[in-house]
Amino acid sequence: MSERTILVWFRNDLRIHDNEILLEAVRKADKVLPVYCFDPYYFQKNASGSPKTGSIRARFLLESVADLRKNLRSLQSDLIIRIGNPAEVLPQLALEYGVNEVYHHREVAHEETDVSEQVETALWKIKLNLKHFIGHTLYHKEDLPFPIKDIPDSFSIFRKKTERESAVRPVLDTPDVINTPTINDAGELPTLVQLGLEQPVDDARSRTRFIGGETNGLYRLDQYFSEDIQPNAGKSTRSASKLSPWLSLGCLSMRQVYWAAKSHHSDALVLELLWRDYFRFMFKKHGTKYFNAGDSAVENDAPGDGLFEKWKCGNTGVPFVDASIHKLNATGYISNFSRQMVASYLVNDLEVDWRRGAAYFEEKLIDYSPASNWGNWAYVAGIGRNARDDRYFNTGKNLNELDIKGDFITRWLPSTPAGQSPLAQTV
Repeated sequence: MSERTILVWFRNDLRIHDNEILLEAVRKADKVLPVYCFDPYYFQKNASGSPKTGSIRARFLLESVADLRKNLRSLQSDLIIRIGNPAEVLPQLALEYGVNEVYHHREVAHEETDVSEQVETALWKIKLNLKHFIGHTLYHKEDLPFPIKDIPDSFSIFRKKTERESAVRPVLDTPDVINTPTINDAGELPTLVQLGLEQPVDDARSRTRFIGGETNGLYRLDQYFSEDIQPNAGKSTRSASKLSPWLSLGCLSMRQVYWAAKSHHSDALVLELLWRDYFRFMFKKHGTKYFNAGDSAVENDAPGDGLFEKWKCGNTGVPFVDASIHKLNATGYISNFSRQMVASYLVNDLEVDWRRGAAYFEEKLIDYSPASNWGNWAYVAGIGRNARDDRYFNTGKNLNELDIKGDFITRWLPSTPAGQSPLAQTV
């Protein structure tokens, strides 16, 4: 009997722990062929000449793929790396290595699902099956207390019913060893130049440099729970987890973070995970609605209009908005509260189409994920918002949450008249 070989197509699941497609392939096949493909589509430039994926975000991705290869090699395996259209690359590799089936994790955003459909069609032509797995959410779809089409649009209702009637599954095992076919050409990790990008220059004001990969993600998770707990209005609290960059690329497992949070009684972190689930299920339920609905474009919002240019360059004259955008451009990361503030200002004050801001965040954010990014922007624009959920997105809340002493604020904050708060323009 001939050996069975399964190709594991890594996308946004760049880890070896709690990875269902990897573990299932190891259990079902004699040989496992791990593959990652850098799709040129995600590095193309838009009509204005800006890249779909910016250099800081791309560097984090390259670091994550490199770490995945290192971790696979520690299990006596390897990672084949290619640059090209997956619908062309994967069938070629499947034929070269005598693959019997291809595994991958299902996505929900239309660009990613389109790629999956193209791959599925191409594989079908050579009589191979693309098997879909569900592995990006905290709660498995089959464990929800309602079918996808009936998921409540209100986050509050979704949260209460899910937490009351569903359970998060345990973390899966990590393979001890992975048997891989003899690889003739594993391929080299591309450079940023090969992807059409420039090397980013790290800003001296940034206190944190996010480094991609499962190894650093697990380190950050452990570091977060070892940090000193700070008192806050009579309660004990930790700073923001800053785990989203590793969660977005699947360097960290949602379930592993959840069980770590539960063991440390971190309700705030569990809430973060629930919001990620909510937006992902909303994408599954509504499809392209988030992209097409709520067109808030106005007459002065033309491609060459200065309002959006001032916003994305941090030249609006509003101190906190400008400082947040400068930090985003320099580091690829700002807090969730800052994101809500700058998004609300673009949509509600400047009256610029929210989709332009969402596309800009797609380029810049190192923790970009389609559902969370476009879902958040749609929420700010009022699409699908429930009044009971506004407390999470209220941009006028708690001015003491605004960091007026941070390096980016003090660098870009203009002088203000005596006795007037420099943040007066933000509310």
